[in-house]
Amino acid sequence: MTTLARSDKSLFAEWWRTVDHGIIIGAMVLLACGMLLSLAAGPTAAGRIGFEDPFYFVFRHAFFVVGAIIVMLGTSMLSEDWARRLALVVFLISFLLMAAILVIGHEANGSQRWIRIAGFSLQPSEFVKPGLIVVAAWLLAQRQLNRTVPWEVITFLLFAPTVGLLLLQPDVGQTVLLTAAFLVAFFVSGLPLLWAAGFGVGGILTAVGLYFAFDHVRHRIELFLNPSEGGFQLDQAHEAISRGGLLGVGPGEGRIKEELPDPHTDFIYSVAGEEFGYIACLGLLIIFAVIALRGVMNASRRADPYLRAAGTALFFLFGFQATINIGVNVGLLPTKGMTLPFISYGGSSMLGSALTLGLGLALTRRRAEYFPD
Repeated sequence: MTTLARSDKSLFAEWWRTVDHGIIIGAMVLLACGMLLSLAAGPTAAGRIGFEDPFYFVFRHAFFVVGAIIVMLGTSMLSEDWARRLALVVFLISFLLMAAILVIGHEANGSQRWIRIAGFSLQPSEFVKPGLIVVAAWLLAQRQLNRTVPWEVITFLLFAPTVGLLLLQPDVGQTVLLTAAFLVAFFVSGLPLLWAAGFGVGGILTAVGLYFAFDHVRHRIELFLNPSEGGFQLDQAHEAISRGGLLGVGPGEGRIKEELPDPHTDFIYSVAGEEFGYIACLGLLIIFAVIALRGVMNASRRADPYLRAAGTALFFLFGFQATINIGVNVGLLPTKGMTLPFISYGGSSMLGSALTLGLGLALTRRRAEYFPD
């Protein structure tokens, strides 16, 4: 690591001395792996869709990688106050765009989750998650300063309509992600027993309601519980990982990716398994785990309840999304259109994940407010 003089008080020097280098290195490795896997799966996906340029997705993926690095590092340099202000602005803009989607959004695969801007499709839900988590953590922390204000109610009144907009798209996967991270922030902030019971009952009722309200949710759950009835995507994903064995069949030698419907997005982990083997899959899993656990540990050492709750929930959000994607690929969870952070193709997902890590890094930098080791 580069050593900077203690007398150097520049913004970069202060950032470099306080930011978690391990998390940054892990994120860079994931981005590099994503670029490699884009070369493996991108041309196949481009040919199937009908693009003349076989590297259409590869070039765009590289563009998003550069953007993700800028967003992650730039956000991580912010002070705690500016990180909160950025999160609030991102949340408000994303919330308004999610509302606009219901009127002018672009529909794909039966869902209306995107807005087309300058030739790109923007998915606001990827940005509303980290924005809401930081804002919610800050609001909940205000209870220690002024207990006469119902901060829990105010926070819930931000959460509920956001989830409502997600379900109207509909996007059950993002709803699950956001709800889980929100509950983590609530729990770390000192969740009252009454709210805990309410969330528990509400979660059960919501899960039952989603099962009966959305045919695709019911179908995927039933298929997961009864795999013998056939599931093309999962069968192909499992075959790809099994075919790869320990070391894989070699870069570019994968064949199952030609059958998978989304080899460059939802099922890129299976492509990694076939071409680079179990070792590569385990390596990716370890990197995701290290980033999430290291971030949560850093956050847990913060004395400020807002920073502790926001940091914990942000790194949980990053790790939980990876867990869902990998769980689907290996058959532990029902099929869900969920990208693998920093690995799958997708600009909104890439930049949203970068914002999540950037905010997490900014809020957990080593400062005097840490609890002693």
